[in-house]
Amino acid sequence: MSYIELVNFTIVLVMTLGFVAFILSKKVHISSIPLLIVLGLLFGPVFGMIERQEAHHIFNYARIFGLVIILFAEGHNLKWRLIKKHIATFGLLDTFGLLFTALIGGYFFSTLFHLPFSMGFLFGAIISATDPATLIPLFKQNKVEENVRTVIVTESIFNDPLGIVLTIVAIALVIPQASEAHLVESISHITGLYPAAILFFLYQIVSSVIIGSLLGIFGYWLIKWVKPGLLPQVFGLAIAFGGFLAGEWVQTSGYLVATIIGIVFGNHELIFKNEKQNSVFKSFINKELGFTEVLAELAGVFIFILIGASIDLSIFGNTLIKGTLLALLIILVVRPAAVLVLLPLRKWSFKEYLFISLEGPRGVVPSALAGLPLTLGLMYKQQSVIDAGEIILAATMITILVSVFAETLWVKPLSKWLLKHK
Repeated sequence: MSYIELVNFTIVLVMTLGFVAFILSKKVHISSIPLLIVLGLLFGPVFGMIERQEAHHIFNYARIFGLVIILFAEGHNLKWRLIKKHIATFGLLDTFGLLFTALIGGYFFSTLFHLPFSMGFLFGAIISATDPATLIPLFKQNKVEENVRTVIVTESIFNDPLGIVLTIVAIALVIPQASEAHLVESISHITGLYPAAILFFLYQIVSSVIIGSLLGIFGYWLIKWVKPGLLPQVFGLAIAFGGFLAGEWVQTSGYLVATIIGIVFGNHELIFKNEKQNSVFKSFINKELGFTEVLAELAGVFIFILIGASIDLSIFGNTLIKGTLLALLIILVVRPAAVLVLLPLRKWSFKEYLFISLEGPRGVVPSALAGLPLTLGLMYKQQSVIDAGEIILAATMITILVSVFAETLWVKPLSKWLLKHK
């Protein structure tokens, strides 16, 4: 089989397995994500129908494309009214909560696998983001109180790109020569590493919001003037990836830029409330969003199946027991400890706090980042990073599987018990 035929075969097989996973998901009433990972694992390292090297190669492209599309699409659904109402809550969760998750999760990882804390912090940063791609359909299928649902989903939408930023900071600690860590390393020569990490994190947030907002406003006016009514899908892709590239060009978070553009588009009736063009823009955005959401679903299929196919079974098997214990610690100890940052607000009851603590599944972003340490270790020929990268990959996948299975299965009884929903 030629290389082109191998690529085509892999792509067709991935899409076929995705179709099977969605059918099974509806039949057994659980998220499709663990099914996609399991199918990738079965048809990759178990049956050998997807070559690990090829899966890893295609995944590197699917990861970037998929994250941009998924975050851009999710931004459309985030309404300013609810952002404003709960900004303090998810602001704490997406800053201190995110950092505490990385630190505490990293401590457990380094302790269990006897690795340096820098490697543990890299693992903790990778799994720090919760998953809106799991939570949004999950909460559509199971009734959850609006305020609680909004906080959990909004937190997950913002901590996806911020989790990527935190991972870049962690990479700077482990592989300072990596291109991803160039800006952090440059700042550290002036301020020292830890102040540089803080400045970098703040720079990423502020610059991404500014660039994303400006591009979102520019997109609105461009649609008003040019009226590309026949090509809303192409326009949506162009501005999402244009925003991503603009962000990367100034060494900020292109992913967060794409998310902010989506938020501006999704809140156009409020932002441009004095404009008469809102009905035209709304029709345009509805067509664009419909297409973007289909692409986001397809991107998720490729990300989850290919990450499953990329797993080294020998490492996965050796990591299974400790990885499962680590996953349970993250679900039952790390997440509740991180959510303690909400207590000073005195806004949430204990039962609401408990529900928020127990609904933080890991998914798309950890999956997309799981193979990054291994890739960088191979790229920069650092054997210690390669060895730790294999463990990080396996432990991340186990954490995703356990968290998604558990938190999709118990959402209904938890909602009934804690939030009094039938």
